[in-house]
Amino acid sequence: MKVLSLDTATECASCAVLDDDKLLGEISFNYKKQHSVILMSMIDNLLSNLGLNINSLDGFVVSKGPGSFTGLRIGVSAIKGLSQGTSKPFIGVSSLDALAYNLAYTNGIICPILDALRDNVYTALYKFEGNNLKVISKPMIIPIDDLISELNKRHEQVCFIGDAVPKFREKLISNIENTSFAPTHLNLTKASSLGELGLKLLKAKTYDDLYTFAPLYLRKSQAEREYEKKMRGAENE
Repeated sequence: MKVLSLDTATECASCAVLDDDKLLGEISFNYKKQHSVILMSMIDNLLSNLGLNINSLDGFVVSKGPGSFTGLRIGVSAIKGLSQGTSKPFIGVSSLDALAYNLAYTNGIICPILDALRDNVYTALYKFEGNNLKVISKPMIIPIDDLISELNKRHEQVCFIGDAVPKFREKLISNIENTSFAPTHLNLTKASSLGELGLKLLKAKTYDDLYTFAPLYLRKSQAEREYEKKMRGAENE
């Protein structure tokens, strides 16, 4: 089963093609380019270099978030369009799940952290049990200090991964014992990890619905927050 996977949840754009247990190719770009500008050319270049086209694929995998509102919308819109145009199924997979999967078979707690601004992070907690990634805390947005407090209550080894690691590395080292960090190249959500998780779901005929699927944002957009603030101000006048 050949699938195209796509991640646009962060500043890094990544796409990959997997064929069952084989990664055929992957492209990641993490340098000052808008997803809307580079995304389709990345997909086209990857498929062209593999001698494939969209109709060669059996399904699609996309990051459902959490992450950048704009990035998620671009990625989800692209995959929905490809799914509808080819009548092939798609599945959304958590960007945090994919990050945790980069650290397959790590001992202790795996804690992916994505920068959510204002000293907040998107995170969830995971452990590997045998060959399976187990979610021990659902996706959330949380102040970094609260996350540190929660992890200290668990008294376990913790490995951090994600684009917020450089920002909070020293704070985490200073406040949590038994702390380790993923290698720098793994801090990006890889479309290959996303695709491997999604491929298992697609093979089990677990699909998302084209018309009801929406990204996992975890919080309201800035536009929504500003609108609500404006409306509260109007009510108080």
